[in-house]
Amino acid sequence: MWEELQLHIEQLAGKAQKRTLVKTESDGCFIHMDGRHLFNLSSNNYLGLANDERLIHASIEATRRYGVGATASRLVVGNHSLYEQAEEALIRWKGCEAALIVNSGYTANIGILSSLAGRDAIIFSDKWNHASIVDGAILSRAEVRRYRHADMDHLETLLKKAERHKRKIIVTDTIFSMDGDVAPLRDLVMLKETYGAMLVVDEAHASGVYGKNGEGMAHELQLAQHIDIHMGTCSKALGAYGAYVTGKRVFIDYLMNTMRPFIFTTALPPSVLGAICAAVDIVQREITLRHHLHALSDYFRTRLQQVGFHIGESTTHIVPIIVGDNERALAFSAQLRERGIAAVAIRPPTVPEGTARIRFALMATMTNQQIDWALSHIFEVGKEMGLIA
Repeated sequence: MWEELQLHIEQLAGKAQKRTLVKTESDGCFIHMDGRHLFNLSSNNYLGLANDERLIHASIEATRRYGVGATASRLVVGNHSLYEQAEEALIRWKGCEAALIVNSGYTANIGILSSLAGRDAIIFSDKWNHASIVDGAILSRAEVRRYRHADMDHLETLLKKAERHKRKIIVTDTIFSMDGDVAPLRDLVMLKETYGAMLVVDEAHASGVYGKNGEGMAHELQLAQHIDIHMGTCSKALGAYGAYVTGKRVFIDYLMNTMRPFIFTTALPPSVLGAICAAVDIVQREITLRHHLHALSDYFRTRLQQVGFHIGESTTHIVPIIVGDNERALAFSAQLRERGIAAVAIRPPTVPEGTARIRFALMATMTNQQIDWALSHIFEVGKEMGLIA
């Protein structure tokens, strides 16, 4: 058996798809990696809150008061009082009836879809949705119909063909994590209402970044009340860990009683809940962080496009340079690392074959001068590799 496993590893290496772990230590918008001090353009720490002293203090205080571990699942004896405090904060922030905190975005999506769907349901999923959505749809045992990325005509065709008696669930990322483009939420809401479907959105990369108070893309577009279930993570712009699910009370009660990744998982440690409470408060008050991140992102995308890089349909703080070939993407990343920039190459199966890329992610704690410095090196490497003229 081990020979087969070794052969598979060697095949991955032959396609430049073998992964390895690299020791890293975060230092704000810089990172220590492989003995180098690098400007970090690969983090999901969009607002820089993972290193914020207020979150660190809240985490320490929660540990002192409640201990290190939750000791059990939430439905046994792990539901310490910080959960109520954090979920009440989420309800006020998102303007919803109920909220439920779970251990990660991955387990949230698996749990939501495997609970809401079943053999009598059809899940309609964007082809570029996150792996957690893909896996949740498979585990649900529902029929899965994947529509072409952001193609509403294709989705409507699939909805028209669906058996009327089956539960229909449309699910999408709001910001796609490897491309930085935004789902057509207005059209999705219209189709959901026309065909009697449920709409589930994953706000992982929009929470804290979009919306008047950082609530997410659905709030930014004033569509939140038309969406049945909102999932978001606390591990990206919020700088902590875990995930939340918000919506009507009936949905949250149903998930609490049926979602296996919630029922059978030890609760989050108090330190994490303390940090979540602090982060939810901060993102609502510090609007300038979001404004600065948007301004940096607009500038970064514009400059890359001006010199001829292919950045796809990105309109957000996630900006890919699509290279195509795995080896070239790895070489691009290595050259940037030599110049002091951490920018990780993303390869299949994370992205479709032939679309390997460098995925840049900006942070609100970066300065205009730092971005200009990074751009100058990106341009030089792009020219050396023949990616731009």
